[in-house]
Amino acid sequence: MSSILSEQEVLRRQALDQLIQLGIEPYPAEAFAINASARDIHENYDRDKLNYKNISIAGRMMSRRVMGSASFFELQDTTGRIQVYLTRDELCPTEDKTLYNTVFKKLLDIGDFVGVKGHVFTTQTGTISIHATELTLLAKSLKPLPIVKEADGKIFDAVTDPEFRYRQRYVDLVVNPHVRETFAKVTKVKSAIRHFLDEQGAIEVDTPVLQSIPGGAAARPFITHHNALDIPLYLRIANELYLKRLIVGGYDWVYEFSRNFRNEGMDRTHNPEFTVLEFYVAYKDYLWMMDITEQLFEKVALATNGKTAVQVGDKEINFAAPYKRISIYDAIKEHTGFDVSALDEVGLRAVCKELHIPVDESMGKGKLIDEIFGEKCEHHYIQPTFIIDYPVEMSPLTKKHRSKEGLVERFELMVNGKELANAYSELNDPIDQLKRFEDQLKLMERGDDEAMFIDYDFLRALEYGMPPTSGIGIGIDRLAMLMTNQASIQDVLFFPQMRPEKVVKAASTGDYESQGVPAVWVPVLQKMGLTTIELLKTANPNKVFNDLGGLRKKMKIEAPMPSKDEVMEWFK
Repeated sequence: MSSILSEQEVLRRQALDQLIQLGIEPYPAEAFAINASARDIHENYDRDKLNYKNISIAGRMMSRRVMGSASFFELQDTTGRIQVYLTRDELCPTEDKTLYNTVFKKLLDIGDFVGVKGHVFTTQTGTISIHATELTLLAKSLKPLPIVKEADGKIFDAVTDPEFRYRQRYVDLVVNPHVRETFAKVTKVKSAIRHFLDEQGAIEVDTPVLQSIPGGAAARPFITHHNALDIPLYLRIANELYLKRLIVGGYDWVYEFSRNFRNEGMDRTHNPEFTVLEFYVAYKDYLWMMDITEQLFEKVALATNGKTAVQVGDKEINFAAPYKRISIYDAIKEHTGFDVSALDEVGLRAVCKELHIPVDESMGKGKLIDEIFGEKCEHHYIQPTFIIDYPVEMSPLTKKHRSKEGLVERFELMVNGKELANAYSELNDPIDQLKRFEDQLKLMERGDDEAMFIDYDFLRALEYGMPPTSGIGIGIDRLAMLMTNQASIQDVLFFPQMRPEKVVKAASTGDYESQGVPAVWVPVLQKMGLTTIELLKTANPNKVFNDLGGLRKKMKIEAPMPSKDEVMEWFK
């Protein structure tokens, strides 16, 4: 971020002042009525021309061609772009031609919001266009948009810099139409899930984001402070324990799109703030949950892409049921050759050492198995696969397996080498649950900062009785990545987390003078874009010397031209 205005920004502010002097409000308050869109006109004009004799449309001016007394410009609204044609005499039917000659030609800029009234016609080249009879400035743009060239439907010089795109998403959405299309698909994903769950009779609910105990997952929380109560609070890492309280309360099926927060690393599949869908269903188990999950993802793929097979990078992933099912122990044996099912913590550490997997003393049995699976197995599961029957140490909220000692009834759905969903037959035995929490507390004492806290109120709720229940958590952002063929989670989040932007402060005249630059030449260097001493020192001295001569004349500097040796001294 720079506090220094570019030449374009200075010119736009000057245009803003001139518009005000002409009596034109650059940011009018009154509503502008719209009765058409770019997409509507392109799709329907040819077969229904009579309905487009008197249209009103608004959007950004994205390009312009001025040809004397007639001009074309491209208007972009939320649905796309359309060409607008206007003439001086139709826009200004009286002798006062200021609106065309001064306002449109000189004071409007690319990026300005305008309203247009007129009728639709087809040009001699066959382009559907709007013949404007009225033009209204709706909002003046003071910063220039990046220039993106387009020809024959193909984009050239697209804005691709991730730092710019993610930090200034509002500009990314303007200049990259495919980005808006991606987020439209993200909305379809969520809508399809809601429609599926609502049809099943589920109830959408809201649970607290600020929690006194961060429960429901193994993750490091964000901590804040409530001033009025003078207590620490945590941003939720999961909403599981609250949704189970609602099952205790008598609801049979509840769901929530939960904004969760985990104080962990960031990469292409992790953002500290993310969305998870969790739903809980009474009188069901994890076997039923696998079936309903297959149905759900099949419906989402169809609603988003029109088919169950979706392209993800160079792979085609098919969400049509049924999905492969394999136990975590069998998966580890298949991809490492080690049978870890009977190993204790010491044995698992030996396996990790042999597989060159780094571990530390805080890791218990569950964490060690998780590390082995994550390092050696996870990436192999490209097509949807249920990894089932986890060891009890990995799953403190899960019911013990009905027939396999030491395991729990849990699955994770792996897709494209990453976990997409996590589900259980939920533990509803309050005595067993307390013991599991106490085991987690021991891990916390060993230094595991992702171990779970003991939630005594949740235990109290279980003591009132919770029916047999199955629950699932689905990573919505990761699902959106798959459905929209995006390689990074940042591309399905409007505003992903980023490091604070550095503010570049312009050097003062005194700063330049301390570098040996006479004050008279400071504006010239700033005109070149050398607005800080750091930029000056990294510039090419020969180019600066050559540019000084041309800018001296352009800026009408009366001081004599410095010698090349004098200029070279500025760079020492």
